[in-house]
Parts: sequence; C-alpha cells; structure tokens
Amino acid sequence: MGRPWVEWGHKVIGLFMKNWEEDDDESYCAAAEDLEIARHVCRQLDIPLHTVNFSHEYWERVFKIFLQQYQAGRTPNPDVVCNREIKFREFLDHADRLGAKYIATGHYAQIDSSLSTLSLLKGNDPSKDQSYFLYTLGQTELQHTLFPIGAMLKSEVRQKARSLGLPNADRKDSTGICFIGERRFTEFLSRYLPPCPGQIRTLDNTVVGQHQGLWFYTLGQRHGLDIGGPGDAWYVVAKDMCSNVLRVVQGHDHPALMRNSVQAEELSWVQDQPPAFPFRCMAKTRYRQADQACTLSSIGPDKIEITFDQPQRAITPGQALVLYDNSRLIGGGVFCDLING
Repeated sequence: MGRPWVEWGHKVIGLFMKNWEEDDDESYCAAAEDLEIARHVCRQLDIPLHTVNFSHEYWERVFKIFLQQYQAGRTPNPDVVCNREIKFREFLDHADRLGAKYIATGHYAQIDSSLSTLSLLKGNDPSKDQSYFLYTLGQTELQHTLFPIGAMLKSEVRQKARSLGLPNADRKDSTGICFIGERRFTEFLSRYLPPCPGQIRTLDNTVVGQHQGLWFYTLGQRHGLDIGGPGDAWYVVAKDMCSNVLRVVQGHDHPALMRNSVQAEELSWVQDQPPAFPFRCMAKTRYRQADQACTLSSIGPDKIEITFDQPQRAITPGQALVLYDNSRLIGGGVFCDLING
C-alpha cells in the first residue's frame, strides 16, 4: 500500500495551482475552498505550500482551444489538453524552478521503470484508472513524474487520508470540466458561444425539429433534442456545419451511428516514436469504455487509420483515441475523419 513520499524521507513541498478566474464569485468554482484544504493538508504533513496562478495559460492554451473545437463542430476533451499544457508543462516547469526533481500528482496511473525506457500503466483500481487522460505524456514528462496512488484502490487512498487526519479524506470526487468544475453544460457554453438556431433533419432531409446551435450537441446524444412523435428515441448522427443542420436517426444502434474504421491525427506516443505498422492493440474511444481490439495502419506522417474488430458506436471527431497493450499505454490521438464501414 502506498504511503506519502514524506514518509519515505523525501523533501516534499506542496504546490497549489489556480487556473480559472472567470466566475470566482459563483458557486461553481471552489478555488478558495480547495486552497484552504491544501493549506490544511500541508500543515498536517508539516510541509511548505507554494501557490501559482496559471489562469492566463489555461485560458490561452486550453479553454480557447476548447471553444474553437466546439465552433468547428468537434467535441474536444479539455482534460487531455489540460494535462498536456498545464499539469505536465507549466506545473512541471514551475516545480523545476523551485528546485524539485519530480512532481507527484493524484492520477490513478503507474510508471514502470523496469525496462530501458519508461512505461505508463493503468492504475490498479479499474473503476478509477485515469491513464486515458495521460496519453500525451512522453519520456521527458515520465522521467520527472510520480503517481503515488496509482497502485492503490480508491478505498485505500481514503483510508490512508483518514489515518493522517486529512480534511479531504471523505470529500466528494471532483467532476466536470478540468479546473472549472461541474456545470450545466449548455448554459455554460452559451456564455462564450452564441445561439445559432437551425433545422434538425433526418438522413432523408425530413425536418423534425429545431436546434439552438450545433456546438451544443455531440454525436450519439439523445437528451435535449425535443423531438416528439412515435417510434424509437432520436440520436444525433452528424453535424452539417456548412448548412447549419443537425442530422438525427432513430434507434440507439442505428447503422449510421456505427463505424468499423476511423482516422486519428495529432498523435502522441509514450515511447516518443510510433510502433511498426500495421499494429494490433486495444483501444478506447471514450473514457469509461471497455478496451476494444483493433488494427492500426499508417496513412501519413501524423495520421493513422484504426480498424476495429467490432463496430464502434458514435465515434466523435475531437475526442481522444487511446491505445493499449494490455495494461501498458502505447499512445493516442484525436479522431478526425469518419469512414463508413
């Protein structure tokens, strides 16, 4: 069972990041509460606490990209970009300036140093594994990172926190957008992207409703369409950005929602170089999904085609493709063009 690094004789300092300032006066953002808990934990462990504000960096390199992707009709994953740009770039660089050799984060993931290069592994708690959000890490980041709770179950982490008398031992797990928190998503997004109403149509061009803006919807979505009538539930199957039309179909597993082959770009490899293609591995097309068997083929210097053994539902441009060899993370990319299959 893991123990805090301070118990192992390491010199440990705490570093609190503030990364969002847009609505500090609202209940959504709990930065003040988070900081007070961080102070309490550091006092309890008798370690110093430093604070740093990355709000500008987060806005420029995470949130603006987040909004641009939605405007382009994609569904981005801000947690992946936040890890790449803030936690394992700005945070890592700041820790280096403070003289730290490593950063230690609370991700449920593990680093294996038994081979000539470092490997990134899934966390031991399958219900909490967060390796999916870390696929952009390479050898440089892993050489300076520790995941102290990666080998532990969530229940063990809470018990350890209780034994140390930490105030967050039984605190509710954080959810929502990275560093922004839980939101009524459409309401939050509409503060930055204006409504742009248009028609909802079937694949044969029958008008069945009205949408408020294509960026408020994602592929496979059911709720919020407000389409009445008989038959199966309606699901988003495509977003036609040129004509501002939202395409829908009836039925959770409608053939138009299923894909055998897709493409991904913006590739990242944990070993800093791709495997030899073609390559058999397992993949996730969304965070909570079970691993899916597939074959990778190279179709360019920064693009691959993924052919799944079984059709996958509602693969969405902008979302992350994350690749595994059993529990070892290979790398990943971002879904782009969809191929009928």
